[in-house]
Amino acid sequence: MSLFGKVEAEVEVKASANRFHEVNSKRVAEVPKLSPNFIQSVDLVEGEWGQEGSVICWYFLFDGKAVMSKEVIETIDDKNHSVTFKVIGGILKEMYKSFKFIIQVTPKGEGSLVHWTLEYEKLNADDPGASSMLQFAVGQTKDVDAHLALE
Repeated sequence: MSLFGKVEAEVEVKASANRFHEVNSKRVAEVPKLSPNFIQSVDLVEGEWGQEGSVICWYFLFDGKAVMSKEVIETIDDKNHSVTFKVIGGILKEMYKSFKFIIQVTPKGEGSLVHWTLEYEKLNADDPGASSMLQFAVGQTKDVDAHLALE
């Protein structure tokens, strides 16, 4: 069984690609307000909000437990509405040697398509894949979209 894995999902949202991308790149500090059902808080540890190389800690409930994920914003591609977060600490480093969240938003009609790609390397072959984290990301996407509709 391979230690490397990748899971993907697409979510259709009402928000424009620009607005949704902005939340995941420049407005990360607002995510707990936009997704209170999923994200409790987010702290800037190093760098500046919305800048590549910045380190942030996400605090959230996952599988009924309060957990943290420490991540670096690896890339922000405003042209292609894409952001890559690389996990460097926290709950996911307990199960994975490496873990990345890649969010790309593509315009579609009045709204857009949010494409999540989770790339990972497990510590052990029998460790679970990332499907539950992918479902978390999908739910969080829907939560953000619902709150963006109210802005």
